[in-house]
Amino acid sequence: MRIVMFMILAVQQRRVVIENNHGEKLSGILHETGSKQLVIVCHGFQSSKERIPMVNLAAALEKEGISAFRFDFAGNGESEGLFHYGNYRREAEDLRAVVQYFRGENRVISAVIGHSKGGNVVLLYASKYNDVHTVVNISGRFNLEKGMEGRLGKDFLLRLQQHGYIDVFNRKGKFEYRVTEESLKDRLTTDTRAACLLIQQECRVLTVHGSMDKIVPVEDALEFAKFIPNHKLHIIKGADHEYTSHQGELTSVVLDFLSESCNAEKDMPKLLLKDHSFRSRL
Repeated sequence: MRIVMFMILAVQQRRVVIENNHGEKLSGILHETGSKQLVIVCHGFQSSKERIPMVNLAAALEKEGISAFRFDFAGNGESEGLFHYGNYRREAEDLRAVVQYFRGENRVISAVIGHSKGGNVVLLYASKYNDVHTVVNISGRFNLEKGMEGRLGKDFLLRLQQHGYIDVFNRKGKFEYRVTEESLKDRLTTDTRAACLLIQQECRVLTVHGSMDKIVPVEDALEFAKFIPNHKLHIIKGADHEYTSHQGELTSVVLDFLSESCNAEKDMPKLLLKDHSFRSRL
């Protein structure tokens, strides 16, 4: 009992600000457990580190004794910068800045996790840098040419050609963001299939998707499974895009996968002697 209480008291949450390569300050929350290993959690489109999936995943990792960092991409949440539609590759570079910062702090980045658009970002990161060998894609979209009409309207291409941009408003009529020809091109030229094929065999990837997701169809998850070399697919029956009624199952699936990945490491016995990470799941 004393050991358990000590672990609870040892957990701290503190704000960490990291500058990206554009000079913008990225705001994040570090769930500090004293573990050298760190998992980075990435949010989705026009979202933030404070949305339920990110908060709950970080909290679940924290309970396992694993330090976690959830942050806002530039132009989102509390981070500096302007919001841009598309922007997948630039957000992958934001993630790069975060990884490099914590490596400079002598952390071991054991995994990167992304929800929705964040799922695409972590996969793009893995395809380019190949330096984090456990990746979790939660409800990412494989077919980026789809899913735009719901936000932009059926005639969005015509309006974009006529005006050079589209202003998007929420249901209350409040302006949210502007889509330009350049930002639309950024999305449409982000080749998810090519990125998946570039991910190395030693990188273990988990894709989790809800069977009742109305934002990104579950069929997209099956496409990731076709092209990522070392891939595991888990469909959560009845879950929506935010896993509203399935948070417990989502965190359990992710933690089990991280534990499996940790076991697969050659130096796992040495890590277990030095670190409490994943102890309760091994």
